[in-house]
Amino acid sequence: MKRRTLLAGATAFAAAPAIVRAADKTKIVWWHAMTAALGDQVNHAVEAFNQSQDAVEVTAIYKGGYADVLTATIAAFRAGQAPHLAQIFEVGTGTMLAAGRATKQVWELTKETGVAIDPKTYIPAVRGYYSLADGRMASMPFNSSTAVMWYSKDAFRKAGLDPEKPSTTWDDVVKAAQAIKAKIDADEGKKDADKVMAGIEIPMTSSWLSWIQLEQYSALHDIPFASKADGFEGLDAQLQISSAPHVKHMQRLLDMSKAGTFKYAGRDNQPDQLLVSGKAGIHFNSSGMRGDMVKSAKFDWGEAFLPYDPEIIKSPLNSIIGGASLWTMTAPNRTPDEYKAVAMFLQFLGKPDNDAYWHQHTGYVPVTFGGFELSQQQGFYEKNPGADLPVKQLTRGTVTSNSMGLRLGRLVEIRNIIYEEMEGAFQGKQNAQQAMDNATTRGNKVLREFEKSVKS
Repeated sequence: MKRRTLLAGATAFAAAPAIVRAADKTKIVWWHAMTAALGDQVNHAVEAFNQSQDAVEVTAIYKGGYADVLTATIAAFRAGQAPHLAQIFEVGTGTMLAAGRATKQVWELTKETGVAIDPKTYIPAVRGYYSLADGRMASMPFNSSTAVMWYSKDAFRKAGLDPEKPSTTWDDVVKAAQAIKAKIDADEGKKDADKVMAGIEIPMTSSWLSWIQLEQYSALHDIPFASKADGFEGLDAQLQISSAPHVKHMQRLLDMSKAGTFKYAGRDNQPDQLLVSGKAGIHFNSSGMRGDMVKSAKFDWGEAFLPYDPEIIKSPLNSIIGGASLWTMTAPNRTPDEYKAVAMFLQFLGKPDNDAYWHQHTGYVPVTFGGFELSQQQGFYEKNPGADLPVKQLTRGTVTSNSMGLRLGRLVEIRNIIYEEMEGAFQGKQNAQQAMDNATTRGNKVLREFEKSVKS
């Protein structure tokens, strides 16, 4: 697994459909947040589109991290100088939808320009996050990932667990973490050469605690993270993370922390290196880590579905996405030709060949059925076992109002509140119920402030 080739499969971006040659090209500016190899792939996509036709020229500009792009885009709109396209991370969706005339949503863009972009070609769990409650697509899905359970096959082997049968339920995950800890404890006092679990220090950890252990947990178990269909049906949504299932799961993590089978290692992606370095036996993270695992992991690793609690749901639903989408921005004196050029570029990115190429060269999931099916036909998943697992997890079951995604304003701030309350619990200052009650109260205050700002 660790030597598999991530880039096997699609070979080139597909050409855009033939269009009328223009004497002067319509110029489009795209602000994005992709760096390093991902930035190279953004540039590759732009170059492929520019070379495929003579009417439009797209320029991609790196504007910093996700939060930087959002802040810069809002400021640019207010100054009347917004880019044509902006890559906005998924937690900014609620904010962008509340931006009103600042954006031209995909359904509006296609209606006005006549450039066909069919929402039904996009994977439901992906398009749903970026759509209105009635199904009209607001922004264009671009780089999408979901959360999975990564695990060290070496750790499983050494702990007497079957490395080819990863735990599927939370009860089994707890037992696996206990087995790994028992072997780590047995190594205490031994010389490095005699240690069974050499290099493995932590039974279980998790990046992105709110996204994975609350938001994803809610979707899989078909329980609301917030009322009003997780915010899709109104700005007056209320957080519902103090429910019995949420509290029970958080208490489980607290109990595991006290028992030494789980380590809270920081916010967002701070714990990532515990996975790549092989120090963690079990680690929850984005499926987008596959590229780093292929390139840097020096141990035998595996990828598995997120575990679930069968007493809550017999068959878990789809997970939800992370990543970002592309928003069409408005500006004074922006012409119909410019909007048509934007629509053409978005249509180009969504073609199966181009979606498959992006997926296979970045580690993000394909956002269209066509991109997934083409990757299958090209033998990509045979050469890269497990690379299709995130797609299977995203497409299982039927998407419900609890598994469509979140439509909550100022979600980044709410996540930070959740971190603060959970950190207090991990430090022994409060129990899971108190942490979730406090996070709910504080988070709802943020939601009411956001609601008031939108309506004023």
